[in-house]
Amino acid sequence: MSNAKTIRVKVKPNARVSSLEPSGEAGLWQAKLKSPPVDGKANAELIALVAERFGCPKSAVSIKSGASGRMKLVQIKRV
Repeated sequence: MSNAKTIRVKVKPNARVSSLEPSGEAGLWQAKLKSPPVDGKANAELIALVAERFGCPKSAVSIKSGASGRMKLVQIKRV
């Protein structure tokens, strides 16, 4: 049985540098994305960033809610 981890991510698109850092609040992450929030580009970059940070394939990362908003629930499946 694979268990999944869900993290809350606050997204800031159009940043100068892409980064994913833990926020001061428990369980909240801050994602700065170079991509604009157009045609799902920022969401695709967020998935790649989360996969890289947690050392898992991009296919194991999915946005559970908030795909069109700044606050997102991202699920990481443990493979």
